[in-house]
Amino acid sequence: MRDIREIAELLDALEGQPTSSLEAQDLDFKEWNRRSTASAVDLVVEMAVCMANGGGGTVVFGVNDKTVGRAGAIRGVPPEIDVNRLKKAVYDGTDPKLTPVFQELPVPEGTGRLLVMQIHPGLPPYTDTQGRGKIRVGTDCQPLTGTLRRRVMIETGETDFTATEVAGRIETLVSAAAMERLREAARRERAPDDLLKLPDRDLLAALGLIRNGRLLRAGVFLAGTTDAIRAQFPGYAWTHLRMSSDVDYSDRADGQEALIVALERMLDRIMADNPITTVPQGLFHFEIRTYPEIALREALLNAFVHADYRMHGPIMVKQFMRRIEISNPGGLPGGITPQNILRHTPVPRNPALVDALTRLRLVNRSNLGVRRMYQSLLIEGKEPPQILDEGEAVRVLLRASDLSVPFRLFVAAEADRGAMLGVEQLLILQHLLRHPEIDTATAALITQQTEADARETLSVMERDLGYTERGGAGRGTYWVLRSDLHRRLAAPGHPERDRRIDWESAKTRVLSVLRQRAQKNEPGLTNAEVRGITHLDRAQVKRLMAELALEGAASLEGRGRGAAWVLKQGKD
Repeated sequence: MRDIREIAELLDALEGQPTSSLEAQDLDFKEWNRRSTASAVDLVVEMAVCMANGGGGTVVFGVNDKTVGRAGAIRGVPPEIDVNRLKKAVYDGTDPKLTPVFQELPVPEGTGRLLVMQIHPGLPPYTDTQGRGKIRVGTDCQPLTGTLRRRVMIETGETDFTATEVAGRIETLVSAAAMERLREAARRERAPDDLLKLPDRDLLAALGLIRNGRLLRAGVFLAGTTDAIRAQFPGYAWTHLRMSSDVDYSDRADGQEALIVALERMLDRIMADNPITTVPQGLFHFEIRTYPEIALREALLNAFVHADYRMHGPIMVKQFMRRIEISNPGGLPGGITPQNILRHTPVPRNPALVDALTRLRLVNRSNLGVRRMYQSLLIEGKEPPQILDEGEAVRVLLRASDLSVPFRLFVAAEADRGAMLGVEQLLILQHLLRHPEIDTATAALITQQTEADARETLSVMERDLGYTERGGAGRGTYWVLRSDLHRRLAAPGHPERDRRIDWESAKTRVLSVLRQRAQKNEPGLTNAEVRGITHLDRAQVKRLMAELALEGAASLEGRGRGAAWVLKQGKD
């Protein structure tokens, strides 16, 4: 959820873009219907249900999400609308009951008042009292169809497929060899010895895998025989392909073994074709794989743990020459997206399975697996994983980036002096090695933080760690990597860093063209034309034109594809 301060800061960005461009999984803007209070209240209830089903979030009422510019976008909420009555309307109109938190945000535009509704995460699915419901998916509220309702129930554990009891004697369902492999894996992760010394049946009970004297499906999947797994998980299999091209493979392996056995077999096959780079350091030589084993293990574990085993489809690994793709059936659960996966509260699709693996310390509940993937790649100067939600499947791409020896040694040296670099700092450092500068908005985007948190991360890197230097002021503030640190971290033969963007020169060029067009009564400049003139990317053009609008030098006319920047009157 977003706090009032962050919402106020976001509203300042409306001069150069519509509010819809600021919306996210946990944030929406809605105009208040002044013609019908009843319709407006119905929208409040609808949005409360939508956000609750999507994992919670913030809705700002009183803002048109299509208009560019604060004056036109911020319409406000009438002063006679009572917050307590709205809260009661949501409570009375939802099932199960929702109790939102409403906050007032004073603004100089419109009625002078916005209402901010905060919806805390709960236990979906939620509907209104008529049984109607929507769910937040990305930036849209989609109807809570039967398929989506089933998905929500699975993700919240209400219908945990792995928690179902299995008929039959436990001893005939469990593989002794798989149990020993499970113990060995847990021992490597330093699971409690007194737990691992228990007999098989007692261990399964301690892991919560026996109920009413019967084994749960999760127990079958963790340590069952192949026959038991085929009977209880008919849609499950794993496949590893060595790809010779995008459509052909040279080698294939398949299986339906217990999770821990399948994980080890797949890792062995991947590691057999995972090149090693030797890094000399003093008297020692360290061997570093192209794909860190930690990243591979966490990606595979995530695929097994979060797969939807009601669907037919394999845990698939495609190993190409320069990348590895790991996929599993079932989309990202419970409001998690590739854009918030580093920070979202964990949402297990198979809670019984996750509980057992957590007790064995093979996974954790703190969403650290994804962060470990990121960190193991970033500390070696490699690209972070790319996570794709494809609706009915999730795909993780690991690319064979080159090892940066200077960066790896730098991270080790910083750790020796007590500076343990987190994922956020690593992402920013890697960005600054590839780009001349970074601003708060870009830092927030790549680290999946709020702008306030990203600003604090950047300040710590400047003030406490001494990695960066600050330039500009206000909304034009930027950070660059210290020159000596850039020279130290850049790979041998890497060209000297380009100078930072000369924003003033870019502004001068744009205003010159706008002036010429105004004198000839020609149309203004589209964002695409500004990119062609300045050679900046989309985000940089958005920032450039927002600054020109704030300075009163240019304004945006029209909407959608017909929108164009023109010279403000009096600036010619």
